[in-house]
Amino acid sequence: MDLSSLQHLLESLDGVRVVCVGDIMVDRFVYGDVTRVSAEAPIPVLARSRELVMLGASGNVARNVATLGGDVALIGLVGDDPEGHGCLRLIGEERGIEGFLVTDPSRPTTLKTRFVSGGQQLLRVDLEVAREAEGEVDSRLVRTVRDIAQGAGVIVISDYGKGVVTDGVIAACREAAAVVIVDSKARHFGRYGPVDIIKPNAAELAHATGMPTSTNDEIAAALEHALSLCEAKAILATRAAKGISLAVRGEPVRHFPGVPREVFDASGAGDTTIAALGLALAAKASIEDAIQFSMLASGVAVGKIGTATVTPDEMIEAALTAHVASAETKIATPARMVEEVARWRAKGLRVGFTNGCFDILHKGHVAYLNQARSWCDRLIVGLNSDASVRRLKGEGRPVNDLEGRALVLAGLACVDLVAPFDEDTPLKLIEAARPDVLIKGADYSEDQVVGGPEVKSWGGEVRLAEIVEGYSTTAAIARMTEGQT
Repeated sequence: MDLSSLQHLLESLDGVRVVCVGDIMVDRFVYGDVTRVSAEAPIPVLARSRELVMLGASGNVARNVATLGGDVALIGLVGDDPEGHGCLRLIGEERGIEGFLVTDPSRPTTLKTRFVSGGQQLLRVDLEVAREAEGEVDSRLVRTVRDIAQGAGVIVISDYGKGVVTDGVIAACREAAAVVIVDSKARHFGRYGPVDIIKPNAAELAHATGMPTSTNDEIAAALEHALSLCEAKAILATRAAKGISLAVRGEPVRHFPGVPREVFDASGAGDTTIAALGLALAAKASIEDAIQFSMLASGVAVGKIGTATVTPDEMIEAALTAHVASAETKIATPARMVEEVARWRAKGLRVGFTNGCFDILHKGHVAYLNQARSWCDRLIVGLNSDASVRRLKGEGRPVNDLEGRALVLAGLACVDLVAPFDEDTPLKLIEAARPDVLIKGADYSEDQVVGGPEVKSWGGEVRLAEIVEGYSTTAAIARMTEGQT
């Protein structure tokens, strides 16, 4: 999908109505550091530092639809417990979501607690009852679907096998004049009847068909077999970095290759995919554009912490990144810098920060930056804007504009991120990045380094890099002015 098509689609999503029906979960992420093993048993001790609680499963689909600009009605089942009350509170905090939750006092609200250190899950603890809703609870779910689904462009069914997606609920969804998409964890796709799309991932497709799903040919064979086992009009299989494969009844299987991305956390990536797919189809996009849109959205989601949502601005940035040279992708806004630092730090990487004007890059600069990079795993360079350079160096400077200076710096292997700033000092950037090591040239003393006290206050250090004698931008400009070579 080109940038113009993406922008047009994003603009068309505003106010599009989607109904999300299915199993709602509460996702709790407990983050901390592991530095020792318990004396009581050979297990790691997690020193808890923070906790995130958010809607998961069908709730996360709804969050993604709303964040992308759609209006979403969320229908599901919770228990009469603190987690169920928490679901109502979380829904109330989400702009664009209306909650229509049925309470079943006989079951707990599904809760998944993940313990995470260094970007890796150590343990997941589930609290759930996987029992199909029945009696009055099922009747209330069916009535709610019939009342709320009217006027929806798409109904997304999230079937995690916890009990919401009963035969009555499925029938009520099919009765509505809407496209019905099912995200299924079930072994048998036939139970959904003639819905429009069933969306398993490759592993779920293998589970449902008993067939391998590693290669394009294997996926195609499994999809065709799956269609023979159900009445769905199409089956769409998500394949992580390999992309998406689509089987439409009566047509050849088509493969949409993905773009490899750094995966930080795959939690909820399938929710993002089906949310974006459903919202695009509700906005009358073609299936081809909807698939490209959903792959772009899931690619953004896997680079974020937890069951993440994706914004239109992030979609635009991801599309731009896919079309620019690798050096340009290193040039970041302060907001993206903070996100990159969070990803690095969660992997246990040591973050360094330095700054300067870097007007005419020379041998001394390169040596300095290489030494700075040797003291950290990832190096951020704060770069003075043109106005900032002019205030510091006077009229006639910089010789090279901000874009040129940033691209040259980003082209160096030792530089991982370039973050321009407009102030006279990079203090705001330093406070936002919270680097582990702050680097300046040895022509400064440690007490002269801007941001030094702040970095030390959170346990970081200040280091002074050697200066290569005989090289300076000012001297180079003077030689050029004098006509020297």
